[in-house]
Amino acid sequence: MLLTKPHLSNSLSPSAPLSTTTPSASHVRPLATSAATRSRLRISATSTAAPAASAAPAASAAMSRVDVLSEALPFIQRFKGKTVVVKYGGAAMKSPELQSSVIRDLVLLSCVGLRPVLVHGGGPEINPWLLRVGVEPQFRNGLRVTDALTMEVVEMVLVGKVNKHLVSLINLAGGTAVGLCGKDARLLTARPSPNAAALGFVGEVARVDATVLHPIIASGHIPVIATVAADETGQAYNINADTAAGEIAAAVGAEKLLLLTDVSGILADRNDPGSLVKEIDIAGVRQMVADGKVAGGMIPKVECCVRALAQGVHTASIIDGRVPHSLLLEILTDEGTGTMITG
Repeated sequence: MLLTKPHLSNSLSPSAPLSTTTPSASHVRPLATSAATRSRLRISATSTAAPAASAAPAASAAMSRVDVLSEALPFIQRFKGKTVVVKYGGAAMKSPELQSSVIRDLVLLSCVGLRPVLVHGGGPEINPWLLRVGVEPQFRNGLRVTDALTMEVVEMVLVGKVNKHLVSLINLAGGTAVGLCGKDARLLTARPSPNAAALGFVGEVARVDATVLHPIIASGHIPVIATVAADETGQAYNINADTAAGEIAAAVGAEKLLLLTDVSGILADRNDPGSLVKEIDIAGVRQMVADGKVAGGMIPKVECCVRALAQGVHTASIIDGRVPHSLLLEILTDEGTGTMITG
């Protein structure tokens, strides 16, 4: 069934007037009355009179910014101290402008008391590096074929390059990030996917041990996790970032799971971009899959969200990573910017 997203009133009572303080006589110094000083004062008065006309628009812009902060207050209060897991990939990873937007959003959320965890893929970075070492990228039914040499390059790029680049960006933006992959402290244990014979070292999540994450999150740091993991024998596997994010969200008891994608969310009519479903429950989204309204690459994303909800995550959202500041829009406003799935 489709639901209406709950509305929080953003109306605020008028703020108290600012008090003004008159300096005491002991703090007031008489102005010099020389001709030179009077001339300087006349020049100063003339130069400051002109901008007065533009003071009103500037004040209006400042008030708009204050209004935005005030309207976000109920959401900040609701999510303060709560963990949110963000899967990062797609267009938001390719565009420097969108990448900067995501990083700043994460740091802002951390600064106002939320506890973000970033889980990332890095597909666009892998192909150029495969070509550099003389390996032609291969795909089967849209999925990467990952032989031993490809897996070596995938691990090098995701863990050694993309992960550390994101950590650096978060640190530069004022946050404190800690880079990890699934191998670290056995955070993720992998198993071969059912079609491993055709795809090679493409894995699934067999187990999550979030022990290493708890002190990092509690300290106010932002974990940045590359989805490369090993199986029980130590063999490395590349794991789908959506799937890994959902399992990690469940393991850390996240309040929200957010998947950044290259689509606006779930559409009631796949051929009508204006038919975005703003909120839906598990039963409703399963019915949409059964009716064929959710198909293709959206199915594994929906399944990932449903599985996370079934394991205790409160809400899961599929949001448009092409929209600047989509994370803030989804978390700190009533309107949101994608589809929120509830349990």
